[in-house]
Amino acid sequence: MDTPVLPMPAPLCLVTNKDGVLALNPAALAVLHSVTQPVVVVAIAGLYRTGKSFLMNQLAQKRTGFPLGPTVYAETKGIWMWCLPHPRQPRVTLVLLDTEGLGDPNKDDDHSDAWIFTLALLLSSTLVYNSIGTIDQRALEQLRLVTELSEHIRVREKDNNPASNFVSIFPGFVWTVRDFTLQLRAGEKTLSEDEYLEDVLRLQTGGGQKAQERNELRRCLRNFFPRRKLFTMERPAADANLTRLEELREDELQPGFRKQVDAFCRYIWEEAPVKVLPGGHQVTGSALACLAEKYVAAISSGSVPCVESAVTALARAENSAAVQAAVAEYQQGMEHDLVLPTASYDALLAVHRDCEQRALALFLSRAFADHEHQYHDELVHKLEAAKEEFCQRNKEASEQRCRTVLQELWRDVELRLQRGDYVARGGAQLFKDDLHRVLEEYKQRPDKGVRAEAVLKEFLREHEGLAQVLKATEVQLELAERQQEAAAAEAEAARKAAEAWKEEQKRSMEEYERQLQQRMKEEQRTWLEEQQRVLEHHRKEYEALLREGFTREAAALKEQIRELQEMMRPPKCTVL
Repeated sequence: MDTPVLPMPAPLCLVTNKDGVLALNPAALAVLHSVTQPVVVVAIAGLYRTGKSFLMNQLAQKRTGFPLGPTVYAETKGIWMWCLPHPRQPRVTLVLLDTEGLGDPNKDDDHSDAWIFTLALLLSSTLVYNSIGTIDQRALEQLRLVTELSEHIRVREKDNNPASNFVSIFPGFVWTVRDFTLQLRAGEKTLSEDEYLEDVLRLQTGGGQKAQERNELRRCLRNFFPRRKLFTMERPAADANLTRLEELREDELQPGFRKQVDAFCRYIWEEAPVKVLPGGHQVTGSALACLAEKYVAAISSGSVPCVESAVTALARAENSAAVQAAVAEYQQGMEHDLVLPTASYDALLAVHRDCEQRALALFLSRAFADHEHQYHDELVHKLEAAKEEFCQRNKEASEQRCRTVLQELWRDVELRLQRGDYVARGGAQLFKDDLHRVLEEYKQRPDKGVRAEAVLKEFLREHEGLAQVLKATEVQLELAERQQEAAAAEAEAARKAAEAWKEEQKRSMEEYERQLQQRMKEEQRTWLEEQQRVLEHHRKEYEALLREGFTREAAALKEQIRELQEMMRPPKCTVL
């Protein structure tokens, strides 16, 4: 069961930025590792002193939290994190990431902006970009980092054109424009906020260097972020009150601003998705912490963060943990549900099947990217070994129970032997009667388990010497006959157990194969859905390019669409 996120009274710095060197804060990382629920990760980026922290506090439904500064100096350094219960989705954690402002003139390192922005992009499921005024060419130029992302991110380890794969891994993009005063109109037509954004991102005609540079930025935003949303917000309060936004009551904020912020928050709470990895696996807080470690380590070493490498390393850790958790689930279930000794081997197998199903379901819910079935096979072997251990414990419990019963029933026979009752006249018949009584009572005793016949056979063999002691041929024959009966019964029980074992092995393998096939189908379906989303995005962009008159770019994109369709097409069956 997913552990609910513990209340986090205030944000913690997740990524520190000291003298241009990025490092993870162990305390914040520990908090993130403790979150086992899926996470919706919302990061905000933008120029310094543009009110990013205020919006994040609104998403947290808190008046204070992320620090707001009243001066021209940037307040947030590095990346700050706040983990909170999601206000709309049960059993989901909302992770808010407030990033250091871009373009701070007091920074000594020109590269830290790029790496902070890169981390926000890689860690989030929704990226909020915050700016002030309007979306003009100057505002677009401030997003120039987007055109440089191919220098800071690799999707695959061997990736000659990383930008072509960004669309499949990048988060949703929400642009918030603060202190917006323009009317959303194009001539006589009233525009929605999203229509205004798309109009701004239209490619510009002209073949000059300036037009190409401007179009490169627009093209990157359109290609990398198929899910785009715009929110415009008027000035929040009178100038005199802007320095104390944290202290203002709701009714002291401008009504229009309150309404716009509410719309923004509702959208994030209701539409921002859980973060997923390529393949559709949901990311937990613990997994997000692992990704942060891999990405920051790559940046610190001077390398370019690679999504595929980070996901592969995460998969190894998560899949190993999934195997351990599944085995623990099986063992706990067996300990709780199994009463030893069981009446039969079938009774043990019935409990085993139920616990096995729960263990496999747990493993499949947590494991991902196990393309070679390495971890699934490891789990199968460990469950088989655990079953063997319980079978051995069942045998031992049965043997102990049977010996206790036989010792109890044989007590009267031992007393008569000590008194010499069986060497007197008629003693042989008396022993036969007592032996018959012991065996019948033993047969009627419940809860002896799977080793009842084997223990009886061994017990009778241990008392073969009584015939010599009693000097009675009849006793010898009686003991031999009873031993033969016990041996036959033991052989029959062993045969049935072997058949049940064989049948169980067959059933287990068929079940494992069925689950593997089902998992492969689900992975294929998820992959096709991802490619279909990319395909739909390319088609829309192709139509937009045609409308805007960029036929050469449209032709290149059409070729990409054809290649993607070919890749998605199922392989043809060869007729022999």
